[in-house]
Amino acid sequence: MKRNLGFTLIELVVVMAIVSVLTGLATFNFQQARQRARDVQRKNDLKQLANALEVYKNDQNPQVYPATITDLVNGGFIKSSPMDPRYKADNSAWVDYVYTRDPGMTGDNLDYEITACLENKGDLEKVQGQTCAPSAAGVLFKVTTP
Repeated sequence: MKRNLGFTLIELVVVMAIVSVLTGLATFNFQQARQRARDVQRKNDLKQLANALEVYKNDQNPQVYPATITDLVNGGFIKSSPMDPRYKADNSAWVDYVYTRDPGMTGDNLDYEITACLENKGDLEKVQGQTCAPSAAGVLFKVTTP
């Protein structure tokens, strides 16, 4: 009586196929989770900048928003200028945050707009119909004067 103590070639191939499919799915989900985490960091950075801009404006007489984000750093309203989390991670050329004072060109300097590029194109808070220039690799997220 002969006993086989090993696996057949077919059984090994099936197990390897299952493991590779599961690995591929896990890698894809992990990448999406990292993108969403960076997007959350971007949104939080913009909201903190908006709060600092309001504090800056309330300390000024007459009330105006700063010309640049550097004015917030120099005035002690924020510790340092925030940097896009993807740029921090891999030094790529991902679009950084953009601050614009008086975007409507009214001349009163009582409005602002801060924008960032989000990697998750399905984000519910994105600006509809606008992508990030010049590469259009993401969608636009915007915080404006309250």
